[in-house]
Amino acid sequence: MLHHFGRLSGLHRPERDRRVEHLLARLRMTEWRALRVRKYSKGMMQRLGMAQALINQPELLILDEPTDGVDPIGRHEIRDLLLEQKDRGTTIFLNSHLLSEVERLCDRVAILKDGRLLRQGSVEELTRPGGSFALRVRGLDPEALRALCARHPGLVAAPPRPGESDGRLDLRGDLAELNRLIDALRSESADIAAIEPVKESLEEVFVKVIGENEP
Repeated sequence: MLHHFGRLSGLHRPERDRRVEHLLARLRMTEWRALRVRKYSKGMMQRLGMAQALINQPELLILDEPTDGVDPIGRHEIRDLLLEQKDRGTTIFLNSHLLSEVERLCDRVAILKDGRLLRQGSVEELTRPGGSFALRVRGLDPEALRALCARHPGLVAAPPRPGESDGRLDLRGDLAELNRLIDALRSESADIAAIEPVKESLEEVFVKVIGENEP
């Protein structure tokens, strides 16, 4: 089948042989080359479809759910292959509901609903911090913590993340509110181990945008 698509793309036999062998090896399909396509699993069909799309080294790739039905290792391999194409200068249009894949692969994202463009921009623009901060603190007395939460309505004490022993505070507010909290923590002789702006994942952005546009 790959030779057929290579011929349709105008590839001569020596170059076609080279590309077919490379793609079969790159997509870990060499051992299945003699198996009839109708016996392929969905994941194998996805790998074959990717090989078909890349056989003529196109400048433009339009892909619809290229990792649907593929196991985690296969998704990782296909993602790496697409990143290689991206580095080569290929323009890739990717349609996918696996937003973690979109976040890793794409430079710009468009969110569509019922044919309407709701939001577009770079991944960085869409997921940039929006007024939330996570702090790790040490040596804060529980009574002092309760008093701080009472004085700062956007402050919530959160359980430590896996592998961390420090107390964690989540603050929803602007930079002025963050600095007021820092001053208050210092006045309580607490040690501030880390302050991180909280970014939304692309999935969180998608859910929020779709929710805002529900009828």
